Amino acid sequence: MTVLATPAQLAAARAARAAYRAGESAPTSGVATGLTQANLIAVPADWAFETLLYTQRNQKACPVIDVIEQGAVESALAPGSDIRTDIGSYRIWRDGVLAEETTDARAAWAEHPDLVAFLIGCSFTFETGLTEAGIPIRHQELGRNVPMYRTNIECTPAGRLRGEMVVSMRPIPARQVADAVQITGRTPAVHGAPVHVGDPASLGIVDLSNPDFGDAPVVRDGEVPVFWACGVTPQAAIMASQPPFAVTHSPGYMFITDVPDAEYIV
Repeated sequence: MTVLATPAQLAAARAARAAYRAGESAPTSGVATGLTQANLIAVPADWAFETLLYTQRNQKACPVIDVIEQGAVESALAPGSDIRTDIGSYRIWRDGVLAEETTDARAAWAEHPDLVAFLIGCSFTFETGLTEAGIPIRHQELGRNVPMYRTNIECTPAGRLRGEMVVSMRPIPARQVADAVQITGRTPAVHGAPVHVGDPASLGIVDLSNPDFGDAPVVRDGEVPVFWACGVTPQAAIMASQPPFAVTHSPGYMFITDVPDAEYIV
């Protein structure tokens, strides 16, 4: 059954997108609570099929929830939206190197009007369920960005695209880890259950206090680091595969849709 957003939720989502369109910029965890957020990767048309294939072969990390066709900028998940302006921070990539971060990507679309944009499920979506179960979300408590790490888990290549999985980490009280696994496991379209619980070294993470993206975590006594597949994974593929041009969100700065989180619970 389709779950509809409430008028208050829609107002919050539209206000957030309008603020980002006006140039405001901040991580989006906890913004427009109860509505689905999404990662972005946009590539020239001649890379679009390989990108779609890459996401299909690596659905845990790259679960596509919308594709915005070449020449279009509005997501079906948010009528009236503009994918070029409605995210708080964008990254512009050239030959696999981060060339610029900006709050307005219209110049990128003007340079490459053939861009095809993919919206990928985000773990911020399942944070609503964790919060409702009384499981703490540390980065929200501290007003920080979620910590994210490149790992030693290689994704399945697709054509010219290859790279490793990126994970996000949340410290969870040991007594609540099983609940967190169960709750997030019900949302496969936004990464689902964790890929690892416990030892960061088994994922190739040398220093938990030094994430590759986002802010350093605070892990307290009695808490266990829990790792979920992350929609920043396509950015690792950009770095490894060096396409001539791409646009992504900045890690932690998501596209906010009008779709309730409940739509992605199975």
